[in-house]
Amino acid sequence: MTKDVIALTRKMPDPLSVLAGLLSGGPDKLVGAEGDGAVVQLCDEQGRPLVSVEAPLLVQVRGEAQRLLDATEPEVPYWWTEARATTGVREAEQLAGTFAARLASVVGGTAWPREAATSLAVVKTEGVSAVPTPAAAQPAVDVLTDKVAVVIQDRPVVAMTAWLSDALRAAAAAELGLQIVTPAGTRLSPAVRNNLPGWPSRWVVQDEKDGYYDGLSGAVLEWKNGLFVTVESPEATPRDPRTPVAGTFAADTADTGERQLAICFRAIHPADDRLVLGGAVESVWQAITGESPAGWGTEEPANLPWSLRQLTDVAHERSPAPTWLVVVGTPERPALATVRISRTTGGVEEDVTLAFGYGPGEEVPVDAVPKAAEVLATRHDLQSMLAQIRRARRDLSVPPRFEGPGVPLAFALGAEEVRTMPGDRARNTPLREKPVELGPRTRPSLYYPLPGDPSDLSAWQDFERLMRHLKGA
Repeated sequence: MTKDVIALTRKMPDPLSVLAGLLSGGPDKLVGAEGDGAVVQLCDEQGRPLVSVEAPLLVQVRGEAQRLLDATEPEVPYWWTEARATTGVREAEQLAGTFAARLASVVGGTAWPREAATSLAVVKTEGVSAVPTPAAAQPAVDVLTDKVAVVIQDRPVVAMTAWLSDALRAAAAAELGLQIVTPAGTRLSPAVRNNLPGWPSRWVVQDEKDGYYDGLSGAVLEWKNGLFVTVESPEATPRDPRTPVAGTFAADTADTGERQLAICFRAIHPADDRLVLGGAVESVWQAITGESPAGWGTEEPANLPWSLRQLTDVAHERSPAPTWLVVVGTPERPALATVRISRTTGGVEEDVTLAFGYGPGEEVPVDAVPKAAEVLATRHDLQSMLAQIRRARRDLSVPPRFEGPGVPLAFALGAEEVRTMPGDRARNTPLREKPVELGPRTRPSLYYPLPGDPSDLSAWQDFERLMRHLKGA
């Protein structure tokens, strides 16, 4: 596995401390740079990278190291510096560990994982060489074929780091899939899960019994013709592929009592230079938790304290290109949202996927969902909203096992969508409960409570009937 080693320091790594870390391979080790100097690399004698070091990131949001690394973090603010060792070169892993250990020793802090950063001594690398030019010139890409880019990750939670974000963009630009390979026990951040493209992209989990399986579907996989594909059953037919499912994926599905409240919505705002973005996320957050988000960022870890002004400034600077953001809560109330802001012919769109985590014995505030829908409808140009409850982890991370689908609690339709729907179709639905009007009577939005117990999967049948009705099917 490729080794990521991270230094968590109270002070900013200054040039001399970084130099001390870079000398972990001795004074004759070549140093290169990528990304306009944002990535510094220790290279072999042919100039090929052994270790790539990302520019230090100032983290001002409490709990990110615990959420993503299962590590004890310094008091905020602190600096997060990542070093990534080239795949399959033992000395490269030692170089990365020594770099982080030296940085933490000189500046003051800790290194993760502790077992990788135990020595300050110079690593002997004479005659050691890396693979040829890194795949797609991306430090995060370990294997590149004509079909996919493969990223190998060995950390508790695969996060949407700057490394992985660059790899996703590079793969998309090259019209390739992205396949993330992890050991058993690794989880995905919801930010990665929500942004992982469709086939041939997938999450590949190593398994002692079945070799490899898809961490989201459980399908047993094999490496074939330059990518991981599902194993074909001998009894497969064109209509029934009978794809085998890994036993590990289906094991241990007992209800732990943990729950997630998931809310997905889209808001379309009129394009205006005075438009403030992020207010819809903040309003829903406050309706559900009574608090504002703790922080946000354009990658993980989320490093900036919550600020509508700063978020809006970043989106405006990047326009007309889209902006992707992650928003996080506190360790006491796990919550995470991914936000995509884009300029369209209809205005400025905010697509939001938001989840709140609750442990056994904690009450899920389903009664606050109508309030969240109302504030979106009356203040934030709602187009549509879907709320669900899921049996899933309180910490919101995605494990490589079956968790089951969410159960829909409610659906809401914005005023413009209601207005353009022919006749009274939006109001006269096949559901037992009639929709509730939100906002002004002259131009209302509609809120559709879905009947039935939230633990009853038949609620999906009600939701599907509602969708078919609204589409006129």
